[in-house]
Amino acid sequence: MSGHSKWATIKHKKGALDAKRGKIFTRLIKEISIAAKNGGGDPDSNPRLRTAIAAAKAENMPADNIKRAIQRGTGELPGAVYEEFSLEGYGPGGVALLLDINTDNRNRTVSEIRHVFTKNGGNMAEAGAVSWMFHKKGDIVVPKSAAKEDDLMNIVLEAGGEDLKDDGENWEILTDPSAYEAVLEALKKAGIHPASSSVAWIPQNYIKLEGQAASTMIRLIEALEEHDDVQNVHSNFDIDQKLLEEVAG
Repeated sequence: MSGHSKWATIKHKKGALDAKRGKIFTRLIKEISIAAKNGGGDPDSNPRLRTAIAAAKAENMPADNIKRAIQRGTGELPGAVYEEFSLEGYGPGGVALLLDINTDNRNRTVSEIRHVFTKNGGNMAEAGAVSWMFHKKGDIVVPKSAAKEDDLMNIVLEAGGEDLKDDGENWEILTDPSAYEAVLEALKKAGIHPASSSVAWIPQNYIKLEGQAASTMIRLIEALEEHDDVQNVHSNFDIDQKLLEEVAG
């Protein structure tokens, strides 16, 4: 399980996401608008939009906000035109970073993200430098207290999941993106509530960080996630769970 998956789980526990609800709403609105722009405004025929709406509802976003975001995406309402692309870079110890960007000003965003990397112990990389290290998967984290391994494995495999990994305190479920919704729904029907879930770029290998490198990595991740145009940060770092909780404060 990646350090970043652990980091997402810890943030959820700390309630850090609730403290930044306005920023979360901004990112979700961008994702809904882009999903509607690219695949149409009907969630029944647009899986990406359906997933974005589900994420917005999970954060208690008002239905009117969701509707307006869809309408801006389809052009029914005026609004900013967002462009999506990826940026790549390195953190301490040669850790790979892959960023999902949604912005209405590409040049400004690239310049600002480059500054964030430089200021926080990392550096930007050329397109393709690290993206080959990742593959897109549904990534669902379930606390061990929520389910027994055999029961969880049966649910996951029957719903089309690919793998179940043991990470000490949690189970990590990996799926093909096309099976993500089905697995998530099967878990919910079984009364199992994930600590975190998303379709993400999962690294093929991990780099273990300790000491100052671990602290620098968390600082860099936090700084990147703070930027309004960064939708998601994917990375191949791994940090011991106890150390990560200490570093996270």
